[in-house]
Amino acid sequence: MSRGRAPNRRQYLTALGAGAAVALAGCMGGNGGDDGNSEDGDDGANGDAGSETVVIGSDIPYAPFEYRNEAGELVGFDVEIAEAVFGDQLGLGYEFEETGFDGIIASLNNANFRVIMSAMTINETRAEQVDFSDPYFTAYQTVLTLDDGEIAELEDLQGEAVGVQRGTTGEAAAEELQSDFEGDLEIQSYDQINGAFDALLNNQVSAVINDNTVSGEFAAENDGVAFLEGDGVAADREDAPEYLTLTIEEYGIAFRQDDDEFREEVNGALAAIRESGTYDEIYDEYFEA
Repeated sequence: MSRGRAPNRRQYLTALGAGAAVALAGCMGGNGGDDGNSEDGDDGANGDAGSETVVIGSDIPYAPFEYRNEAGELVGFDVEIAEAVFGDQLGLGYEFEETGFDGIIASLNNANFRVIMSAMTINETRAEQVDFSDPYFTAYQTVLTLDDGEIAELEDLQGEAVGVQRGTTGEAAAEELQSDFEGDLEIQSYDQINGAFDALLNNQVSAVINDNTVSGEFAAENDGVAFLEGDGVAADREDAPEYLTLTIEEYGIAFRQDDDEFREEVNGALAAIRESGTYDEIYDEYFEA
């Protein structure tokens, strides 16, 4: 791949000014794929594992998993893992194609791309429609609030509004909380998570429910925003974060259900980059060790 490694977490936070993640939303144009180690040849949407280019459906921006830096280059944890798996291990070209998350599984099954790699949580509902690779990342649904707001514990959200990204497990976690509150919770769903973050800063919602790593990057770039503290479902885990967790989730690469051979090859590549230490190297570029 012609570009070098993506910036590490410190470089990322330095390079992006406050609110820059929101500006990234308009940076990716067109309907075609973008970036990656793509070459001429089969588009990879319907071909076998020997196709020249694997097209990857992804919801962009979703920093730090997939986003554009100030130079307009597509970077992120998922992008680096794709390079290691498809490029280095399998010897394939690849390209990312921007796709709204709410319809991304339907687009995969319509053969618009070969796989989904978009910080996608493995769950039973999705597994009825697609097959997943072995897990490659652990995440938690969390609650992000304003420091000067009135939300001090989870119960304070009753009667309030929360922001989520449409079609995500954050939206599902909010719906579960809404049920716990016997309907006394307003859920505002946005096409991209940046819309929910903007609503929080503008006091249009009292909290955002979303993946911890993505919310953590946003909090690091915006003063006065913090995770809601308290015990949660991950409290007993040795690696649990020091804030309230609503769920424990595993991310996977999604495949159409007739693509078993390729999925097994990808699983082998994922195992290889873990064994070689490449996975840990990439992880440490984007997340605190």
